[in-house]
Amino acid sequence: MRDMTEGSLFSHLWRYALPLILTNWLQLAYNAADSMIAGRFIGRQALAAEGIAAPVMNLVILGVSGLCIGAGVFMSERYGSKDMVSFRKSLSAILKAGILMSFAVMIPGILLTPLICDALSVPAEIHGLSTVYMRITFLGVPFTFIYNALAAAMKSVGDSKRPLRFLAICSVMNIILDLILLGVFHLGIVTSALTTVFAELVSAALAARCMLNEMKELVPRKEEWTTDRSILKKVMGYGLPAALQQAVQPIGKVLIQSQVNMLGVSTIAAFSAVSRIDSFALIPEQSIAASIATLIAQNRGAKKPERIRRGFFTGIAMEIAYGIFIGIVILFSGRYLLSLFVKGSEAAEVIQEGMAYLSVMIFIYTLPGLTNGFQGYCRGAGRIPVTIFCTFIQISLRTLGTYLLAARTGIRSIAFASGIGWTAMLLFEIPYVLIHMKHMEEQI
Repeated sequence: MRDMTEGSLFSHLWRYALPLILTNWLQLAYNAADSMIAGRFIGRQALAAEGIAAPVMNLVILGVSGLCIGAGVFMSERYGSKDMVSFRKSLSAILKAGILMSFAVMIPGILLTPLICDALSVPAEIHGLSTVYMRITFLGVPFTFIYNALAAAMKSVGDSKRPLRFLAICSVMNIILDLILLGVFHLGIVTSALTTVFAELVSAALAARCMLNEMKELVPRKEEWTTDRSILKKVMGYGLPAALQQAVQPIGKVLIQSQVNMLGVSTIAAFSAVSRIDSFALIPEQSIAASIATLIAQNRGAKKPERIRRGFFTGIAMEIAYGIFIGIVILFSGRYLLSLFVKGSEAAEVIQEGMAYLSVMIFIYTLPGLTNGFQGYCRGAGRIPVTIFCTFIQISLRTLGTYLLAARTGIRSIAFASGIGWTAMLLFEIPYVLIHMKHMEEQI
C-alpha cells in the first residue's frame, strides 16, 4: 500500500504509474496476441473479424472498468481519510452491483450479436467469423468486472504491483495457449476467443485469492456485506458517471468502425492493427493520469491542497515528455510493428494503409497525454461529469470528422479527426481545471 499524502510527488506518481503501465499493456496483450497470431496463422479475415469485435468489446470492458475507476476514486478518499470501514463497505457495494450489471450486459450481448454485426455493416465474407468471436468474448464480462473491481481496491490504496503480477501470469498463459492451439493445431478463431475468456477467469481468481490471503484488511467483514444505501449511493455516484465517460469513447469508435468497414477488408485489417498500436502507445498516458487521480483523491481526503497543485503539474510534465518520446519511437518502428500482424502477399497493402494513419498520429501523441492528465485531475477531484462532457466533445468531433472525410482520404482521416477532437477537449479542460483548483484550495 502507498500513502500519497506524504513524500516525493514525482516518486509517488512514477512508482505508482509504472506497474500500472505494465499492467495495462499486459491486459492489451490479451487481444494483441490474439490479433497477431490470428492474422499470421489464420489470415487476414480472422484479423479483420477480431478488429470488428474489438470496439464492441472495448465498449463493454471500458464501461466495466469505468465503474471500477469511479468507485476506486471514492475508496482512495476513504483511505486518505483513514476510514477503512467505509472503504470496505464501498468495495462490498461495487462488487454486488457490478456483478448484477455484468450479467445484464453479457446475456443480451450474446443474443444480439448478429444484429450488432448487421448494424456495423460487417462484410458478408467475415460476418460469421465476427459473430462467433464476439459471442464467445461476451462470456468473459463477469470475470473482467471482478478483476477490475478488486484491482481498483488495490490501486486505491496505492498498490499497483499486485494487479501487474496477476496479468503477467494470465498474459503469458494466453499467448502460449494461442501459439499452441492456433499455430500448431490450427484450431481457428473460436479457440482464440476461448483462450481470452479463460485468461480473464484466471485473472479474477488470482485477484480474489490475493485479496483473501494477503490483503485481509481490505476485505469486507461479514456485517459489511449488508447493503449500506448511503455508501452505495456515493459509490455509484462516482462509478456510474465514470462508466458513462469510459463508454462514450468506444461508442464513437464503434461508429468509426462502421465507416472503416465500408473501405474493404485490407483497410479493416490495417485499422485493427493500428488500433492495437495506438492502445499500447497511449497506455502510459492513461496510467499517469490514473496516478494523478489517486494522488489527488488521497490528498483531497487528507485536505492537502498544495500537494494537489504540485502533484498535478508534475504529472502534466510527465505526460508531455512521454508524448514526445512515443511519437519518435513509432516514427522509426511503425512499419515493423505493422508487419507483426500480417504476412505473405496480403501484407504490403495492409502495411501501406497502416502507415498512412501512423504518419499523422506520430505528431499528435502529446495531445491525448495532456487530455488524460486533465481528466485525471477531474476524476481525483470528484468532477467526473466534466470528464463525460469533455470526452463527448472529443469523440463527437472525431466521429464527425471520420464520417465527412473517410470516403475521400481513407484511414488517414481518422488520425486528423482525432487531433481535432483532442484539441477541442483541451480548450475546455485547461481553463476549467485552473479555476476549479483555485476554488478547491480556498475551500480546503
